[in-house]
Formats: sequence, structure tokens, C-alpha cells
Amino acid sequence: MSQHRRRRPARNVKTGIVVGTAVAVTVGAGVGLGLWASGDNGGGSAQEQASSSSGTSDGTASAGRGTAPTPSPTRSYPLSQAPRTIPAVRSHTAAHGPGWRPARGERVVVADAKLADEGRLIASELGLTYAGEQKDVRAGDLRLAVNGGAGANPESYTMTVRGGTVSISGPTDAGVFYGTRTLKQEVHGGGTAPEGVVKDQPAKAVRGFMLDIARKNFTAKWIEDRVRELGDLKFNELGLHFSDDQGFRVESDTHPEIVSQQHLTKAEVKRIVALAQSRHITVVPEIDSPGHLGAVIAAHPDLQLRNAGGVAARGAVDISKPAAAKIVDDLLNEYAGLFPGGQWNLGGDEYQALMVSNPQASYPQLAAAARQKYGSGGTVSDLTTAWLNDRAATVRAHGRTMRAWNDGFLAASSVQPAKDLRVGYWTGKEYGARQPVAYLSAGRKLVNYNDEFLYYVLGQPNNFVYPTGQRIYEQWTPRVVRGTVSVPARYDAQILGGTFAVWCDLSGSQTQAQVAAGIRMPLRATVQKLWDPGRPALSWAQFTALAGRLG
Repeated sequence: MSQHRRRRPARNVKTGIVVGTAVAVTVGAGVGLGLWASGDNGGGSAQEQASSSSGTSDGTASAGRGTAPTPSPTRSYPLSQAPRTIPAVRSHTAAHGPGWRPARGERVVVADAKLADEGRLIASELGLTYAGEQKDVRAGDLRLAVNGGAGANPESYTMTVRGGTVSISGPTDAGVFYGTRTLKQEVHGGGTAPEGVVKDQPAKAVRGFMLDIARKNFTAKWIEDRVRELGDLKFNELGLHFSDDQGFRVESDTHPEIVSQQHLTKAEVKRIVALAQSRHITVVPEIDSPGHLGAVIAAHPDLQLRNAGGVAARGAVDISKPAAAKIVDDLLNEYAGLFPGGQWNLGGDEYQALMVSNPQASYPQLAAAARQKYGSGGTVSDLTTAWLNDRAATVRAHGRTMRAWNDGFLAASSVQPAKDLRVGYWTGKEYGARQPVAYLSAGRKLVNYNDEFLYYVLGQPNNFVYPTGQRIYEQWTPRVVRGTVSVPARYDAQILGGTFAVWCDLSGSQTQAQVAAGIRMPLRATVQKLWDPGRPALSWAQFTALAGRLG
């Protein structure tokens, strides 16, 4: 964030409109092709700006000012235009006035101590002074407040720029934080926050980015840089897929023998989690099972699934063996303390025993275990669904909300997946594929990981192509769950949001820097459509130019 500042220009005495005069005009998100109001167009003195408003949007009285002098004639200001941000704000009520830009010595004031983190962060980013809780109102203040707002979207906020001050309020500290992200973008590079009132909220509650660190080692610093980027873009989830056939990338005390040489220490994970929490981002861990456990099997070869001919199934544990469940539960219990967020991904996809034409014949030990547990009609699908349910019970005991990949919900199983499992829908290509409506009509809640738009797979194997931001921006919405077709609008509320995912199948295909560059515009397009799934006001060329200006 640039901290470039300009001295407020001296008063230009000229008959015109009083600073801060509001005009009740609301414009849609992104309207207006230029960020309105540069201080070079006039601004009046600090005293004039302060005297034009008797309070702040959160109701704080203008205490400590004394009697305002009779205003002098001020310069005339054009009607403000909507802010230009990513994602675009949902609504802006225009007004006449000079707007606001940060200046050294001005304050960030909070109405409640629980906003101290948000206040200190924006103060440091804009070069302001964090003043904590203060009753008086000064020209240039940025004031933050939680305003209750029963029934309001908890991530919503109102930002009022009036009379040389800014107030940001919301029903929770998360909403206030998102308001500070809007302000940060508005003033980036010496810009001015336009006069008026922004009322903003996301359309979708899940706005995620998932990173496969199992197949490719990413440094803690690289991940922290992405957390900062995600926070500024109003993402609120970071998924970490850290266990797979190629590696297990987080330090373990219960099973150190499975950990890859290159890995994140627990201290590094704690720093990532703390940084994410400060940006209102939940870290969603994933230990995929019963498939994709090759790194665990490498240290415990006796757990590997083998078919009737003795051929090993890649990455799959033999779920008829109690030891396989024990080691996975050991890890789930251990990492519940390391990842305190409320979300967890259980995986459940691509279990090799179910990717053959006759699982019962190919894996007779699994069929025998299923019959023992469920009677003569028990199947390998039943046993596999029971495995997923048992792992869900382990994680549920830690108070987490769980999701699993859609191909972990088995159509052929008489045993039903736990009712509280959410669907991470990524593909329609799995064995026994079902349309998204099959899950939604059953009442399941769903997170959209559509591999047609949101999968960035290193090396582009299996007909994957690197997604473009333009295609996401122009063609995808959260209701486009599979392929390019939207599900019916009646299911919209069950689609909690979406996640852009980086998978590292051919890990050497790109460096960390290339990945960061490659996902830059797709991330921005994804969050725009999760914040507001409607047709964007800006063309793709304009959106790209805006992203370039904002950095």
C-alpha cells in the first residue's frame, strides 16, 4: 500500500455548495469510469471540512468541538462517483464534497476495544495514528464501530465519507474489516475516497482459495503473502491440502515418521493461522482419506490396499484394517488443536477400490468386512461411506463443520453419509457421477469448486487447462456448479459460495512465483463473482486495468 500523501490545499474562497451536501443518488457496483475527486480539485481547510458534519454515521456525537464558526463560502464540488474497487461495492449514495485521503497525524479511532486489530492494521497501512477509543471527533478521523444490526449480514458494512472524516460500521468486526479493505483500495496510490455512503455486503458466505501443499512444497512466506492478498480482496477461507501420495507437509508429534523432509513446522502453521485470523480468514485443513494417503502408506506399507491378485492400489489404505482408521484419527485429533477454525475438509474422493467395475470381486477383504458389518447385502460402497462417517465423528467431536468431495458421497451405498456433511463439488467425471441437483435436492449444502472454471492444475494433465480470469468473470457464477450450466435458482441459498483451487499434480511445472502470477487475475475474478454474481459493470479490459492500478 502506497503511503504517499499530499498536503491539503489552502482554502479557495468561492461561492458554491457547502462541503458534505448529500444527494440521494445510489449507483450500482462499479459504476463510473474514474475514481472521483482528487485533492488537487479543491478541498477547503480541515476546519471547514470538520464543520460540515455534526457527527458520524454510527451516531457518535461531535464532542469536544465547541461552537462551530459560521462557515465561509467554499468551493463547489461535483457529485461524487462510486468507488472503484475489487470486488466492486454493491451500492454507493453519491454526495457533494471533497472526499477523504489519509494524512500524517490523522487518527484511527475505535468505538470498541475489540476493533483494535482492525484499527491498528489500517492505521499502519495508511500511515495514520492509532488512537484507540476516543470521544472527541477531529477532522481527518477514520472511525470504526460495531453497530449491532440484528439480522444483518454479519459481513456487511456501511462506510460514510462526509465532512473530512470517514466512519466504517458493521454488525461484526469482520464487516468493519471489509470496510477498511474498501477504503485501502480507494486511497491506493494517492487516491481519494469519494464523498458519500457505501453500503456493501457479499452475496456468498464462502469465498475461498485452496492450495495443494502436499504435492508441491510452498514456503511459509509465500503462503503468508497469499493470506495478505486474500484478505485485501475479501476472501474468507484458505484451504490447505497437506496430505497426499507425494507428501505430508505439516509437522506431526503423533506420527513424525510420515512427515516429508520439506514441510511446515507447527510454529509456521500457527503464524499462518494467526495472520489469517487477523484478516478474518478461516484456514480449512484437509487430510484426505481413505484415498490419497500415499505418504502415510510409505511409512506404513502394511496398511496399503491390495486387490485379489496382490496388486497395490495407489494411495489407498485398506479400510478393513482397524490400524488404518487409528492412524488417520490420530492425525485428525492432533491437528484439531493446530487449526482452530470452524471448518474441516475430510476429502473422501477417488478411493481406488470404487474405481473398478466390480469392487466386491476385486477387493474380497473389503467385501467380507462389509458383509460382517452390514449383513449379506453389505457392499464396498457401504464400508467406504461408513469410513467417511467415522472420520466425521472424530472431527465433529472438536466442534467443526465438515465437507467432503462430491465423489465421496456414494450413490450405490445403502449407508448414507452423515447429514451434516457439506458437499465440495468439483467434478462430474467421477465413477457413478451425479448431477449437482442430486445433492441439492437432498437438502445438502454445497461449496462450488467447479473444475471447469476454478481448477488451476500445474502442468495441465488430464485435459485440464489453466483457468483465465476473463472466463470466470464473464461466464461463471456460483450457480454454475458443474460444467457451464447453472443449477435452478431455487437452490441458490444452498450454494454457500465457491473456492478457487491450485492443484500441483505436476509440481515442477511452475515455480512459486509463476503460480502467484498465474492465479492473480483468476482470484480477482472469482471474488468479484462471489461478492456479486450479477453482470459486472466493468468490461474485462476495464477490470484488468483497475487490477493493475490497485496492485
